[in-house]
Amino acid sequence: MPNENNGKTDPVCKMTVDIDSLHVEYLGSHFYFCSEQCKERFNKNPHLYVGKTGTPSPKQQGMHIIKRRSIRLDTPVTTDIRQQLIEVLMGMMGIKQVNIEGDLIQIHYDLLEATAEQIEKAIERSGAQLEKVWKERLKRAFVHYIEETELENLEHQNESHGCHH
Repeated sequence: MPNENNGKTDPVCKMTVDIDSLHVEYLGSHFYFCSEQCKERFNKNPHLYVGKTGTPSPKQQGMHIIKRRSIRLDTPVTTDIRQQLIEVLMGMMGIKQVNIEGDLIQIHYDLLEATAEQIEKAIERSGAQLEKVWKERLKRAFVHYIEETELENLEHQNESHGCHH
């Protein structure tokens, strides 16, 4: 039995975390997280991170799903806000690259660690406003739907792998 005082590995980002950190119980096991972001990702699609007997999950297999998105803001940002946005976004798990020019954020991220929806929430918490015209809102909603579908399909492929129906 491992010594629990040594900490645990976050199943989403693979960081070592203290056992007093955020945690959930799933399938009779306790899972510990470094942040609300990782806990939220796990709760949404746990089988992307937890394998079945004899079948490792996509994350356990070392899989990465890198996405490149452009997110338009309501107005161009000042230099100060631009720097603040970059710091907030780069502080998130799974964010690989951020570039902000005027009112356009170009971002690369690992979908197994962050979603466009989580990124947009972080942008809004930092004080920047996302473009509100219906076309941009519809585009963002479509991206959310595509990401959810991709993750659910990957999770179900993992669940059914090796099972006989």
